[in-house]
Amino acid sequence: MSEGDETLIAGRYRLEHQIGSGAMGVVWRAVDVRLDRPVAVKQLLLPPGLNATETEKARQRAFREGRIAARLQHPNAISVYNVADHEGHPVLVMEYLPSRSLSDLLDERGVLPPPEVAGIGAQVAAALVNAHEAGVIHRDVKPGNILIADDGIAKITDFGISRAAGDITVTSTGLLAGTPAFLSPETARGAEPGPAADVFSLGATLYAAVEGRPPFENPGNEIAMLHVVAAGNIIPPRQAGTLDGALRAMLHPEPQTRPTMAQAEAALRAVAEGRPDGFDAPTLPPGPVRGSTRVDLHPAAVAAIPATPPPQPQQQPGPRTPTSMPMPAPPAAPQQRQDRPPTGGHPVVRPTPTPASGSDAGQQGWSGARIATTAIAVLAAAAVGILVAELLVSGSDGPDDSTGANASGGDSSISVSAPTSPATTSPAGSQNPTTAASQESSSPPTSQPLSPAELEKAVADYYTLMPDNVEQGWQSLGPGLQAQGEESYRDFWSEIEAVSIVGGPTAVSGHIVEVEIEFVTEDSVTRETHQLGMVVQDGRALIDTDTVLNITDLGEPDEDEPDEDEEG
Repeated sequence: MSEGDETLIAGRYRLEHQIGSGAMGVVWRAVDVRLDRPVAVKQLLLPPGLNATETEKARQRAFREGRIAARLQHPNAISVYNVADHEGHPVLVMEYLPSRSLSDLLDERGVLPPPEVAGIGAQVAAALVNAHEAGVIHRDVKPGNILIADDGIAKITDFGISRAAGDITVTSTGLLAGTPAFLSPETARGAEPGPAADVFSLGATLYAAVEGRPPFENPGNEIAMLHVVAAGNIIPPRQAGTLDGALRAMLHPEPQTRPTMAQAEAALRAVAEGRPDGFDAPTLPPGPVRGSTRVDLHPAAVAAIPATPPPQPQQQPGPRTPTSMPMPAPPAAPQQRQDRPPTGGHPVVRPTPTPASGSDAGQQGWSGARIATTAIAVLAAAAVGILVAELLVSGSDGPDDSTGANASGGDSSISVSAPTSPATTSPAGSQNPTTAASQESSSPPTSQPLSPAELEKAVADYYTLMPDNVEQGWQSLGPGLQAQGEESYRDFWSEIEAVSIVGGPTAVSGHIVEVEIEFVTEDSVTRETHQLGMVVQDGRALIDTDTVLNITDLGEPDEDEPDEDEEG
């Protein structure tokens, strides 16, 4: 396919000029010579190195996804007219819309007013409601896939194409060619995207439109970014105004607690029309200084959605992971007892650790939400170079190419500046946590620079207090963890018989400290590696976030093991 080529694609489409390109395909403006109308023709490029069987599977998958997308007919979705084959490559024929992508619009204007963003979001949400009712998940909602016509009409493009092309999936090296900044946490962890994933991605897209950046800190590379996304660590919006409640609800880390797309559409339309969005205003811990710290979005503080969300599925007891993502509601009691997070907090529900091996790590404490386990596995997979082709054939999620039917073409990713601070969170202090301020302190965290030695001492001092000095330990937590409740914190530590540091603490980057901890309960010994984000409040070091990187089950306690650890 090339300009000036008089060959008709599929016997009826004549190419005029290229209007966009990306890692997974090229988009042309063309003319349907039978109907004499303009169309957009997208050629999907299959990855090199496939054998004949794999190539055929990939082609058939692309055709299948194209046919699925063609079922959708909505005024706010780019229509797919035809699926064809040209020179061995799948070709999609789509509606042509003279337009600019939201990504291009943000490049030009920086940020948009919340009511305008809400209007764009309501239109896109309406199309996604239609898609979800038809059983289609977009999987790649982002600024580059939203087209804005001159008359203000917004349309979502590239339905189903991402799945066919295999570029957005956490087990594919293809992810590194794009950005995971608009993925939902569960998608980044490797879960099959559902309707709630589209809700999150739309929320992240609208967040970028009002804030001028995606909702996650940018750690400087795509692999680390994936880890941040999997953890669900959202920077609370600062400029959202009347859109604030809807954004926070849509960006809830737990998919079961997000609004449905229909609820999101109603809320966004209300904001666009100057009416209340129907979401309660959430209360978050003091926010970070943009570009220097990050406070996790507190799920419990996100507004209740108009309809009751589905009940949270019951899971196996989880790692002692006290981070800043509490469960939206206490889970049903699992078969086994609930473990507790090392810095203390809501019981964490996780699968039982694999004996003597790294287990389901990367969970955010108190919430029971798994986080970075899959992300860590993905990083290892990416390091050894898993091919995009493997996932294309087996059925992965898709392309970061968002040119779609956009007349403007160009790169699909939003071009906004993002801080390069560490992937986990906030700045830290070093003073002994036994002297930390009480929970009621109103001073927000600051970003005072501290030496690595001070950071390491702060963490060591905290674990020296535990599990006996729970009161002092509680006072050593930052607002992000304290927001999750003192009662759950005490419940966590009530079942810990001993805790000791077996590795570190080690300041690894910025205000991040990693530490290896061994927990002893009545019936188990578990070794876990934690990544702690620190803040400084009133001149004292506080632990504000906690992510579990690795879990190893060491079995049952030794009969001769003392009831209390000498260190705490």
